Amino acid sequence: MLQIYDSLSRAKHPFTPVRAGQAGLYVCGMTVYDYCHLGHARMLVSFDIVQRWLRQCGLNVTYVRNITDIDDKIIRRAVESGRRIGAVTAFFIDAMHADERALGVQAPDHEPRATEYVGEMLDIIARLEQRGLAYHADDGDVNFAVREFPEYGKLSGKSIDDLRAGERVAIASSKRDPLDFVLWKSAKEHEPADTRWDSPYGWGRPGWHIECSAMSKSLLGTPLDIHGGGPDLKFPHHENEIAQTEGAFGGTLANTWMHCGPLMVDSDKMSKSLGNFRTIRQTIGLPGQSDESPTYQVNPREAEMLRFFIVRNHYRSPQNYAPDNLVDAQLSLDRLYQTLQNVPPAEAEIDWSIPAAGALREAMNDDFNTAGAVAALFDLAGQANRSGDPAISGQLKALAGVLGLLRQDPVAYFQNPTRYSRRAIEEAAAGAAPASAASLVAEAEIKRLIDERASAKKDRNFSRADEIRGQLKALGIELDDKPGGITQWRRH
Repeated sequence: MLQIYDSLSRAKHPFTPVRAGQAGLYVCGMTVYDYCHLGHARMLVSFDIVQRWLRQCGLNVTYVRNITDIDDKIIRRAVESGRRIGAVTAFFIDAMHADERALGVQAPDHEPRATEYVGEMLDIIARLEQRGLAYHADDGDVNFAVREFPEYGKLSGKSIDDLRAGERVAIASSKRDPLDFVLWKSAKEHEPADTRWDSPYGWGRPGWHIECSAMSKSLLGTPLDIHGGGPDLKFPHHENEIAQTEGAFGGTLANTWMHCGPLMVDSDKMSKSLGNFRTIRQTIGLPGQSDESPTYQVNPREAEMLRFFIVRNHYRSPQNYAPDNLVDAQLSLDRLYQTLQNVPPAEAEIDWSIPAAGALREAMNDDFNTAGAVAALFDLAGQANRSGDPAISGQLKALAGVLGLLRQDPVAYFQNPTRYSRRAIEEAAAGAAPASAASLVAEAEIKRLIDERASAKKDRNFSRADEIRGQLKALGIELDDKPGGITQWRRH
């Protein structure tokens, strides 16, 4: 039976859906003012795995992941670039979707945008005001009165009295208490006209936290089976969601809260100020591309490596994006693909009776333990390599598909280069620029040299054959001689 760790109770519990056979999953998505970064990649992949496994368990899943398309950062980006709000958000939504496709992330069932639910947000604010949990401040904002909600802090483990003024909460003189947070922001004269809505409180726009309360309630009702998000959302965003939704409607917002662990870069928190900030497209896109288009050319070998890098760690554990870890992830994924290349898989449905499948299912039912699931894949790969049995290789491919892995043709996979090999990392450290698609040795030239090598071997000119192998190796090409005179090649 599936067990999930609940961030609120801080314990694992059996997953029992509100409605038998169904599962409602709400995940806080992106604020679309910039390109998605590696932390977003972890969230996207982690909850993609969650919804895949829920479906694999036979549940009828409704997966909702919202888009915040009105926010101070979006407004600032629009003003700085001289574009309308809608143009900015449309561009970065398209860019986000490009990242999702590159990482093999399946689209959610619903992708609501905050601007489509302003009416529902105002209804919740009115309910809160009627219950004495919200007030119209002197500056025109409407704020939530935190001290009027006794359970505030139950998710984060923070008590109201222990919270210091200003801890991730902006202080404004019009607030009755510095811990109060904004539900409705009064429009400012200098802000663009397309950033405001009429309301009983005057022209303005919703605060960030109220958006998810409106969208989750509208699309899934309460209680949610699962509410998820990144580690930085537990406080104050999710804490404020609980206060708003439960304050307005009573009951429980979510039966299970799930939060990813942090993604570090070289053991530090990713930050533009530290110079270690990495977007998804910088990490898996072909070098030398412009940022003027929301779409981009992806290196599929590197893209699956990034997914594998995320999947092979438990979603709640800290994860360190560092050169050695990336090299190891690439080598490990290459080993799985090498198995499929050495032992071409037979088409197969998953046979859940075999030990490796049982081990994967046991791991996934233990709070989505993908690290254990990946270990089961390597066990199966070892069996396939030892036996040469296409049926076992077929089971490897089928089981990996549960995790969104091993979807590429092995030959095509290895014919893509990777910046995440030991050699490439060392070259980059020495100041060498990453190879662009144009600078890579052409496939036609590789095949010509392989044909010449085959002719040399046929003529028993083994010194020339070895010379060609060495020439290709210097160009980053490894050759694998197969029975029947077939030679396959792969890039480092």
